[in-house]
Formats: sequence, C-alpha cells, structure tokens
Amino acid sequence: MKRTVHMTFVADEEIGGHLGMEAFVKSPDFKKLNVGFSLDEGIAATDDIYSIYYAEKTIWQIQFQISGQAGHGSLLLKNTVGEKLNYILGKMMSLRAEESKRLENDPTLTIGDVTTINLTTINGGVQSNVVPPFLSVGFDIRLAITVDHQEFEKQLQKWCEEAGGGIELHFEQKEPKVEATKVDASNIYWVAFEKCLVEELGLKIRKLVLPGGTDSRHIRYVGIPAIGFSPMINTPVLLHDHDEYLKADTYLRGVEIYEKLIPALLNA
Repeated sequence: MKRTVHMTFVADEEIGGHLGMEAFVKSPDFKKLNVGFSLDEGIAATDDIYSIYYAEKTIWQIQFQISGQAGHGSLLLKNTVGEKLNYILGKMMSLRAEESKRLENDPTLTIGDVTTINLTTINGGVQSNVVPPFLSVGFDIRLAITVDHQEFEKQLQKWCEEAGGGIELHFEQKEPKVEATKVDASNIYWVAFEKCLVEELGLKIRKLVLPGGTDSRHIRYVGIPAIGFSPMINTPVLLHDHDEYLKADTYLRGVEIYEKLIPALLNA
C-alpha cells in the first residue's frame, strides 16, 4: 500500500466537535499524521443507490434579542417587542417557505441543496398584563453551500433595522463557510473512490450534500478532502431514533465494500 490508515476516535462530534476534531486538526499531532484524505460517516439510503456526501451545509444557530417599550397591557404602546418579533418571524418564515417551495418544485434538489430554517425557541415575558421590555427568538439555520454568508448576515441585520431597531443578533453557533470536496478528475481520491464502487463493484451511487453536520467539515476546513459514506442501502433513516437497526446482510455487504474501497484509496 502507498499510504497509511489512521483510525480516529474523537470526542464531542454530537455537540459540534469544537473541543474534539476542530481542536485536533489544529494540533501538531494532527499535522504529524500528514493526512491526505478522510473517510467519514454518511447516511443510510432507503432505496438501492448508495449516497456519497462531498460537502455539508453550514450550521448557524442564532438568537434575535429584541428590546422595546415596556408598559401596561391595556395600552397600545409603540415600538414594542411584540411588533418587532412579528416582523422578524414574518421574514424568517417567509424565507423558509421559499426554500421549501424550491425543494418541492425541483425534483433534482434534495434537502441538502436548500437552506433550512426552523424556529426553535421563544423566551421572555413578565406576566400576562405587562408588555415586556425584552423577548428573544431562536432559529436553527443550515445554509446551503451556494449561499454567500456575508450577504445573508447583512440581510438579517437589515431585517433587524426594518423591524424598528433595538434588536441584537446573537450567534450561539456560527460555522465558517467550508469548500466542498471536489468530486471530479482533479481529486485522485475521488477517482479511486468512484472507480472502485461503480466500475469494480457495480454499485449505483449519488453525490449529495449532507443536510446535517459531521467532523468532516473541520477536516475540509484545513484543506483536506473528505467524503462521507456509510454503505447502507434499502435501510430506513433512523439515526438518533428509537429502535435504530441495520440488517445483518446489509452490514456484511458493507464490510465487503470497505474491504475493496479502503485499499483502493490507499493506492490512489
């Protein structure tokens, strides 16, 4: 074999990897490994086509922290947090609807190709008859790889001003834009990957953007190509669900695939 295999067991992947892989790729120990390519997890496919993930959407988790005029609930005060909240909700949910419609109307798109926006938290209030001085609303956003991050943030800030001002945008998580791994002839690892699966093993594959997040984004961020692949077809997607399972023959077929794929990558 031309290359060495290093298997890593890294902490904190489920909570973002900030103290795990993100820190590890910046360490001298990681640099000593001289990594050329990374093979990471993928997602099961419900049909007979193997899913290959070459990129991930960018995770932004934000809070709109809204301040406004407080007072008694019997009045019609101006510049209240409720009015501002209503404006922000309208803009965010409208953008969500646009992305949902785009996904529904284009059969070539998958959930990994569009920006997802979901309202996850609303906090605030004093008591039922008091207009509060502060409310916060949180959104989980997964930016499509085609989105310009600076322009998107400018749009969010513009909506804050249009809502009446007094709104601070707080990022609980703000991942940087990470370039996708090339899946063409310029990437020798992809050439070996595709040749092994398609030409030698006769498998059907599709190239996708992962809708969630894995440690691969930290590896791609430092310029190392990474592919997410779990050889599981005709299998329901039950990750983090109750009664997650994998059929024995699917598992054993996956082992056979890895026995061919890993040597192919080692000799790329």
